[in-house]
Amino acid sequence: MTPSSWIVAWAGLISPGATVLDLAAGSGRHTAYLAGRGHRVTAVDRDASALVPSDTVEVLAADLEDGSPWPLDGRRFGAIVVTNYLHRPLFPSLFAALQPGGILLYETFMEGNERFGKPSRPDFLLKDGELLDLVRDRFSVTAYEARMISQPKMAMVQRIAARLL
Repeated sequence: MTPSSWIVAWAGLISPGATVLDLAAGSGRHTAYLAGRGHRVTAVDRDASALVPSDTVEVLAADLEDGSPWPLDGRRFGAIVVTNYLHRPLFPSLFAALQPGGILLYETFMEGNERFGKPSRPDFLLKDGELLDLVRDRFSVTAYEARMISQPKMAMVQRIAARLL
């Protein structure tokens, strides 16, 4: 349940009291961390059984890849956090759900990760510079990395902290 060091390092960019979307929230490690920082969090995952709703945490079970409509249509967030998840068709909906000035914290696997194990399919691996290309002319980038990491396991990742213009 330890949050990603990237999320911890850049969570301070999120405005105090901002509502945060934790997309593909999994076990809720970032949901709990961000709620603990005083944010209201909407946690979305296909299997929401590990997520615990509370006064500050809204849990939404949704399959984001089955062709169903975007489950948060019309809702806007002060920040969006995504880790270890990539489904490219969601990017337009994600960006539309971010309030002007909102923060995007995104971290996931990239090409080259196949030598360390899963994910290894190109559909689940960012191409070189892909995150930068996606935010170009729409976001102000505070930090970006494309690198090998050793914790929590060896992997090739791209990660970005950016503010919507």
